[in-house]
Amino acid sequence: MTIRLSERFVSRYAELSKIIQRKVDKALKLLDADHRHPGLRSHPVQGAPGIFEAYVDDKYRMTFERSGEVLFLRNVDNHDECLKNP
Repeated sequence: MTIRLSERFVSRYAELSKIIQRKVDKALKLLDADHRHPGLRSHPVQGAPGIFEAYVDDKYRMTFERSGEVLFLRNVDNHDECLKNP
């Protein structure tokens, strides 16, 4: 899969602590290998057709869209903030 990052994803990632950034990096590796990896607990975002949520940890999430062989990472933040604008 090809992974593309939105400007918002890059900006939010830069604001995260180094500990959370490492968790995001690990989640991105899992996402690259298999977007349905059980550790990501990926599922559709309710009320946002075509957008999926994946767990970074118990508090943080990232959202993405899939188009063919491209995963477009939209947002990464704590759960509530990430899903306000997936």
